[in-house]
Amino acid sequence: MLAEILDGGQAFRWRKIEDFFEGRWSHHVARLKPGKKKPIEYAFPEGSDVKTELKALGDYFALGVDFRAMTDALPWRSDPVLKKAIEPFSGMRILRQPFSETLFCFLCSSAKQIPHIKAICENVAKDLGPVLPDGSHALPDWDTIAGAGESALRNARLGYRARYIHQCACFLRDNPNWLNETAKQPIEQARQRLISLPGVGPKIADCVLLFGAGQMEAFPVDTWIAKILARAYGLKNWSMPQMQDFARIHFGDSCGFAQQYLFSAVRAGIIVN
Repeated sequence: MLAEILDGGQAFRWRKIEDFFEGRWSHHVARLKPGKKKPIEYAFPEGSDVKTELKALGDYFALGVDFRAMTDALPWRSDPVLKKAIEPFSGMRILRQPFSETLFCFLCSSAKQIPHIKAICENVAKDLGPVLPDGSHALPDWDTIAGAGESALRNARLGYRARYIHQCACFLRDNPNWLNETAKQPIEQARQRLISLPGVGPKIADCVLLFGAGQMEAFPVDTWIAKILARAYGLKNWSMPQMQDFARIHFGDSCGFAQQYLFSAVRAGIIVN
């Protein structure tokens, strides 16, 4: 289950090395693997304050959220498609990533597969990000991205995304509290604020709200999810807003969590889209 959480499209700064996952968020670095005596074994760079890093890791994994109860509250008893999606993924949870980093990573995700998104994020971190305790690099902040210019982003293989990411960075540099204010807004207001940014459409906005702000009502609709909803739920030719309205009504307040189960199941070939 750890692999699906870390490598299933929620986050893009984790990589599998031998029998463990190594990842970065904010200024933190961790290595994780399934344990024999406890569910997860962990390691941090030498010299780290373990208490501080464990607190950060717990926040990142949203340990204060009861995902088991949230799963049980989903309508799987009356929805055989959702039940089939849930059964192989016991222990699923939604990461609570830094809001700003989540926005950057999903801006890089447009029309890209997960390995490509990871590579782009790593390129930007190496070129522009500060050094972390293990010698790797964090993602740069928006001020740094704005100052680096569009050409630096193109050098990191962002392609056409470089222009709107740089435009977004310039706006956020000039409005330093804007993202913090957005993360605290009710979902509809937060979504509209995010969509006003260059390069941010409804799908990216909902990914940022779900994975960066813990807004479980956010229901990202990509090509795979649209096909599942059309094929399994009879929503052929429905618009994205209509699909999202259906999701909120059918799956409830945690429809974004249901979406992650469906997304994981289709990636694994459990549900054919």
